[in-house]
Amino acid sequence: MSGPDPFRLTPGSNGIGSFIIGVSPIGDIPPFDYWKTIISQFANSDVITTLIGNFDAYVDQTANFDAFYDLIMNVASAQRYGLDVWGRIVDVSRTLNVGNTDRYFGFDEAGTISADPFNVSPFFVGQPLTTNFNLDDEPYRTLIFAKAFANICDGSIKSINQMLSTLFPGRGNCYVTDGLNMTMTYTFTFTLSPVELAILTQSGVLPKPTGVQATVVVTL
Repeated sequence: MSGPDPFRLTPGSNGIGSFIIGVSPIGDIPPFDYWKTIISQFANSDVITTLIGNFDAYVDQTANFDAFYDLIMNVASAQRYGLDVWGRIVDVSRTLNVGNTDRYFGFDEAGTISADPFNVSPFFVGQPLTTNFNLDDEPYRTLIFAKAFANICDGSIKSINQMLSTLFPGRGNCYVTDGLNMTMTYTFTFTLSPVELAILTQSGVLPKPTGVQATVVVTL
């Protein structure tokens, strides 16, 4: 077949300047070379070249474009507000209600219902004002990836187990089983923190078919 390829994009046809969407590599944007705009008879004029150089420094948006991509557009490197934007896109909140375990350091007479020995529970510091907890960037990024995967998951046991491995890498075995009676069980063979339990039970990241009851079980 001869002639130009109708599916090949030319510079500027679908992008910004020489950047072609879907073709050009992602990375640092090369800064604009203002010397290309100066004709030869003015190239040796210190006043003109200084004015043009200063103006370029004042209005150049290369650093802003780079920061916008790194801190917002790229979910792998986004921070704070950028991750909040991605959270709204995939519909998962940074704020979770962790709850209060009501167990603190205590002595034998307190019993085991509300007290623990050394190196188990913290000292009592008063009732917390709120049980809501804002995830830090890294756990929230992982949650966003997991929720994005759940949004496109086909609901099969294989796909859900792949998502669990991504959400809890290197922690131990975690898997889902079908009870064959409209129930399914998420099993974890390692300890889950209150924050992780809140992620599993409140964030909606664990997919389940409509009408199926899902249960989270921790077996140590």
